[in-house]
Amino acid sequence: MNKKESNTACELCVNYVWDEEDECYSCLVNLDEDEYIAFVSNPNYRCPYFRLDDEYSIVRKQN
Repeated sequence: MNKKESNTACELCVNYVWDEEDECYSCLVNLDEDEYIAFVSNPNYRCPYFRLDDEYSIVRKQN
């Protein structure tokens, strides 16, 4: 049995953005009920929508 990886760091995700209206950070992805329950209840849950917010990826592709 494989070990599950640790929880995703939302702060590093491209979907985690500042909401001007609410004045806080929030996730752009709307999880369905099953995904949300897994996210809240399982400390080892890995978000399937996580994408690393890598500002330099475009620069690396140009070189």
